[in-house]
Amino acid sequence: MQFLSHATRNLFFTGKGGVGKTSLACATAVGLADLGKRVLLVSTDPASNLDEVLGVSLGSQPTAVPEMPGLAAMNLDPNAAAREYRERLVGPYRGVLPETVVTSMEEQLSGSCTLEIAAFDEFSRLLADPNTTAEFDHVVFDTAPTGHTLRLLSLPAAWSGFIDTNTSGTSCLGPLAGLQAQHQLYKNTVRALSDPQATTLVLVTRAERSALAEAERSSGELAALGVRNQHLVVNAVFQAQRTDDPIACAMQQRAQDALAAVPEGLAGFPRTELPLAPHNLIGVPALRAMLQGADGEVHVAKTRSGRWEVLPTALEEILAQITPAHRGVILTMGKGGVGKTTVAAAIAVELARQGFRVHLTTTDPAAHVTNTVGQVPTGLTVGRIDPRAETEAYRAEVLADAGASLDAQGRALLEEDLRSPCTEEIAVFRAFARAVDQGQDGFVVLDTAPTGHTILLLDATLAYHRELSRQSSCQVSNWPSVSLGFLYPARAAGIPL
Repeated sequence: MQFLSHATRNLFFTGKGGVGKTSLACATAVGLADLGKRVLLVSTDPASNLDEVLGVSLGSQPTAVPEMPGLAAMNLDPNAAAREYRERLVGPYRGVLPETVVTSMEEQLSGSCTLEIAAFDEFSRLLADPNTTAEFDHVVFDTAPTGHTLRLLSLPAAWSGFIDTNTSGTSCLGPLAGLQAQHQLYKNTVRALSDPQATTLVLVTRAERSALAEAERSSGELAALGVRNQHLVVNAVFQAQRTDDPIACAMQQRAQDALAAVPEGLAGFPRTELPLAPHNLIGVPALRAMLQGADGEVHVAKTRSGRWEVLPTALEEILAQITPAHRGVILTMGKGGVGKTTVAAAIAVELARQGFRVHLTTTDPAAHVTNTVGQVPTGLTVGRIDPRAETEAYRAEVLADAGASLDAQGRALLEEDLRSPCTEEIAVFRAFARAVDQGQDGFVVLDTAPTGHTILLLDATLAYHRELSRQSSCQVSNWPSVSLGFLYPARAAGIPL
């Protein structure tokens, strides 16, 4: 692959779920190690499967990969990072402040905002603190599916900017003292991401229209964040062995059509095409073979592609158990690329065909449900939870409601609080809660983001419920200050908890 011959220090592999990011990241790490480089392979995916691919048990510290000199790997563990982050902030006050205050501090730092910033701290150190990875020549990041990765890579600029403009000294995570210590690290992270001599973003995709469209969208958003050194890899291009196999030919034609219509935003990128491997990509030998296939030709045939018109029997049986209730919430969940969106759309269309009122929506920032459904039947509405739009609407609502009774100084502090990157998480959670609540009057089909992103979203439900319960049973201490943005959705926006 082209980027191996002139690899930058940092390599990011990102793309739609199921396109082969982990396989490509692992194969690249192996290839660099075979060239005599010292390589650290890091997964930022909460649902990482590096352990399975490399055949080694990994933790939150670099672990040498057996029989692969020069290669170490690790999983970025958000929960372990959050525990360490909480202790960094709370530890100095143990034995100094009353135990009840210390306990309150720990509870306020137990939410999913803390989980996110702690994981982000670890990511920043790996990317921008030269002392952390001084023993390695390259750091290869196997990222979560696109939406989660866009959020992760936007945080350096978001938190750095928030700290620069903050005047109150507090955030929804408590005092900014804990973040100020990281301020230079965040600035270094922004610098490293935007330096083409230091960082390469590898957009992994498939020869499929939806995957290529998401790659283009991600490319544009990441370029806006300053990550402009990008390389496109089209993975697993199917090659039929027989021209009289209609299914194989249809798969080839679909790939050919998709590649012939590569989105304009990707057309000028350096591109590598890899054929579909005939074996599981597990273990170092298989990963080496994947790289060797990079130079092979990919041949395609022409035929007509089909589409899924009828529900499989298994899904019909599931719906038969659900429909007697005439209402409810159906979530499709799983690893990226397994077909969540397709199944969600098929279920929603079938429920609408049976005469039910159905709302199909998605928590996946990629939002492919509209394209998957095509022509929307009667009784079905299709939407999405757009993080950007939800955040702007949430900020406006909080300012109109909670800010109405504040003086100029108080309103300025509230506006500052709402610029915190945590506000997006709250807004998205609130929209998710509203969507779920619609299941009381009809059917809601939720196409979720890949597993790791979805687990974090569902965990936010419990985190906010715990915070609401805590706030209703005790007075809020003066330290650390509690974000109005954090409390507002549960107390005043009608979120069903």
